[in-house]
Amino acid sequence: MTTLETGQAAPDFSLPGDGGATLSLKGLAGRKAVIYFYPKDDTSGCTLEAKDFSALMKDFDKAGTAVIGVSADSVKSHEKFKAKHELSIALASDESHAMLEAFGVWVEKSMYGKKYMGIERATFLIDRNGKVARVWRKVKVPGHAQEVLEAARTLG
Repeated sequence: MTTLETGQAAPDFSLPGDGGATLSLKGLAGRKAVIYFYPKDDTSGCTLEAKDFSALMKDFDKAGTAVIGVSADSVKSHEKFKAKHELSIALASDESHAMLEAFGVWVEKSMYGKKYMGIERATFLIDRNGKVARVWRKVKVPGHAQEVLEAARTLG
């Protein structure tokens, strides 16, 4: 498994996004970006995290920072999720798990004694040159989006 660290180049990706968009690292060139990985659309923690990032989008825009949420859900699922909760962030679909694996967030998890593969809730702040500036792993949702915004503001 890959463990992406601060200072490394972010893995290149190109994924289908909501609204017919294609989201890619090249498309973010010259901008800072927050790429956050979450387990599943429309579940309690993931909904709260998406709403928190959406509520701060104007501030992220002022900080010159794009925000992309990534899960293995389909584009159709993302579009329903966005509409239901009036989300303003971009959502990318990685049904093949290629980007999830490249960022090291497709991991073995355990629930009620059963092991399975799933997404570790994690966030990566990417600088204007495509390098990883900061990594948050095993994210706790309350206050997280605000903490990421502060880091984006100080990144310059």
